[in-house]
Amino acid sequence: MLIKVDADTRGRAQFGWLDSNHTFSFGHYYDPNRMGWGPLRVINEDRVIPGAGFDTHGHKDMEIISYVLDGALEHKDSIGNGSVIRPGRLQRMTAGTGIRHSEYNHSKSDPVHFLQIWIIPEAAGLEPGYEEKEIARRDTGSGLTLIGSRDGRENSITIHQNVDLYVAHLNDGETAQHSIEKGRIAWIQVARGSVKVNGETLTAGDGAAIRDEDELVFSDADNAEALVFDMVA
Repeated sequence: MLIKVDADTRGRAQFGWLDSNHTFSFGHYYDPNRMGWGPLRVINEDRVIPGAGFDTHGHKDMEIISYVLDGALEHKDSIGNGSVIRPGRLQRMTAGTGIRHSEYNHSKSDPVHFLQIWIIPEAAGLEPGYEEKEIARRDTGSGLTLIGSRDGRENSITIHQNVDLYVAHLNDGETAQHSIEKGRIAWIQVARGSVKVNGETLTAGDGAAIRDEDELVFSDADNAEALVFDMVA
């Protein structure tokens, strides 16, 4: 079963400096039917104007992943990390018992466009932590590249939950496939372009909830970039 979530049905917040689309309930946007999918709780597509950003604020008991599509995202946190994340690098912050951080557009002239993803961790009260890695495309034979996992295998970032996170970069005419073990679920989030998944066309901003499927088949790609979350139900 594949349930498509159209981009234009997402919640939206506009504050002048920020234009944010919420796939799941977040902030002032609340839909009881969109409270997440498995341990995946938040996917926000954020665009921030030059020089602006999120002032220092706190989080607790959440795995927070930033995936930059365009521009440069500047990060600082209360455990001593500071970095500028650009496309091709992935950031994971474990909020655990409590962490404070800020996120700003590093550029004074160009916007930054990124996905902020929250995953509920496998346990409360983890030690706060931070990780950042290059996520260069690798030929795995499936068309997908593993960029996050519970055990950090294949040089992926470590996610403290039973989640495998993949990215698919599919040029025109390229295909991909991914097998899902029995009892697991998946979520697909298209970041750019368009692609068919099991016959359903998804375009930028669309998501899809997957249950009771043993394979995902990606076809008819048009310069597509999509995240695939393979998760415990």
